[in-house]
Amino acid sequence: MAWRVERRSIADNAPGAAGDANGRSVIGSGLAIRDVVKCYGAFRAADQISLDIEPGEFITLLGPSGSGKTTLLNLIAGFQRLDEGEIAVDGQAVHDVPTHKRGFGMVFQSYALFPNMTVTQNVAFPLRMAGIDRATAERRVAETLEIMRLSDHAGKMPSQMSGGQQQRVAIARAIVLRPKVVLMDEPLSALDRRLRESIQIEIRQLHQSLGSTILFVTHDQGEALTMSDRIAVMDAGRIIQVGTPTEIYRRPKDRFVASFVGESNLIEAEVVQKRGSTMTLKNRAGYVFSAESRDAIDVGRVTVLVRPERIAISDIPAASSIPAVVTSALFLGEILRVEARMEGGETLLIRCTDRVGRPLPSVGDPLDLSWGAEDCWVLS
Repeated sequence: MAWRVERRSIADNAPGAAGDANGRSVIGSGLAIRDVVKCYGAFRAADQISLDIEPGEFITLLGPSGSGKTTLLNLIAGFQRLDEGEIAVDGQAVHDVPTHKRGFGMVFQSYALFPNMTVTQNVAFPLRMAGIDRATAERRVAETLEIMRLSDHAGKMPSQMSGGQQQRVAIARAIVLRPKVVLMDEPLSALDRRLRESIQIEIRQLHQSLGSTILFVTHDQGEALTMSDRIAVMDAGRIIQVGTPTEIYRRPKDRFVASFVGESNLIEAEVVQKRGSTMTLKNRAGYVFSAESRDAIDVGRVTVLVRPERIAISDIPAASSIPAVVTSALFLGEILRVEARMEGGETLLIRCTDRVGRPLPSVGDPLDLSWGAEDCWVLS
């Protein structure tokens, strides 16, 4: 059964709301996706997917290749037809509405710019197709180029621009009609890391200023964590978990989400005691530690997540610390990346900030590891 998010009905959301909970101006539409199925033969690319998207929300579909995220976006856009289910915008079903009549802005990985048109002509194209008068179109194009910092490139052809500049043109073209919904399919994957990080910030700022609803597709966890109001993690055609970036990272639902989003240490342990949301656990070597849990588990064996940056290292033993031996140590500039094997055979990854005067551990060095109950999480 698919993961469902119980939120208020999209039909209850008035389009063009004045603002959201954060005080942002909102022009975006709400979307409701109900029990959506898309099959290719016996393969279910979308398997009973249900999701509500609030007006003006920035939500990311995050998952590995083949997880169904682009299929779901294509169904919402109207590029593909549903086999089952319903998609509604502001309470109105759109799954039978042609793509060009849904009024969505779209940004693709390939930019999809017209090579024989200037930047101005590319951005003006949707306005021309919509029959907007010349004066209004010229004003809207100028405003949009200014927003995207492209005014100085207005007369250039796409071939004269860098990849980052071309992607800005593609985004400008998608927002020039001020659509209520913007769909973005892996728009940054062709860019280098530094440029990708820069445009992530620009897209987030653009969303906050325009107030459109943005549905963003990516396999990159960093992009999802940086930009999103909420993230829907997908695998095998299903939504596994929906939550804010901090919820997804700190409190993942299961092993898949914990492993896919960020680096993780997964420790097998036995439940010793549970009080409220805190469990006392014992690992296979017999060391006792505490962890937070939302489940009703109070007996048996569990898997515990500890993020690498939550582990403290010391060369001085403490009563609650766990002894380990360094198996790998890398200096990454501001970060030290250390792997250490605990008694019992489990190896933990530790990431800590470099400090002046602290030498890089060497392979074979003894370490003492520790973390608090709030630093680890019992998975479902």
